[in-house]
Amino acid sequence: MSGRVAALLGMAGAVLAGCFGTAQAREIVPFQNGVEPGSIVISVSQRKLYLVNGDGTAIRYPVAVGRPGKQWFGTKPIDGKYVAPAWSPPAEVKRDNPRLPNLIAGGSPHNPMGAAAMTLAGGEYAIHGTNRPGSVGTYASYGCIRMFNQDVVDLYGRVDVGTQVYMTH
Repeated sequence: MSGRVAALLGMAGAVLAGCFGTAQAREIVPFQNGVEPGSIVISVSQRKLYLVNGDGTAIRYPVAVGRPGKQWFGTKPIDGKYVAPAWSPPAEVKRDNPRLPNLIAGGSPHNPMGAAAMTLAGGEYAIHGTNRPGSVGTYASYGCIRMFNQDVVDLYGRVDVGTQVYMTH
């Protein structure tokens, strides 16, 4: 195969990958759950986050959730919002990956928090972007919720500190 044909095929693949990424991103869907409008419901089994609109619909986002044994369930409010946050690995993550630095600066391509983060009360978990978009839609984290960076930026602009987050099976 010539270099020119290989380059064209590579460009076509990149364009298609971009289309698929967009197709899998947020969408408005019917949603009846009985929670207050503006609440967030995360379905671990579906690997989806729903922002409840209150008109029988929700904005649905694909997410990565905690690996088996790292998942949590219940209700926690958002207690902080941060753009391009720095990241310090929690003790459990550091124990499993001792070569990680103690701090990764916000905006670094190595920072797993991505473009923005919303921390949840208790200090252990956050809803955040990711530097590994291929992990979205999987069981990948230590309990945090990972989103595509464009989706976490969208969600960030729609919610406030105090928003209730419901983590369900």
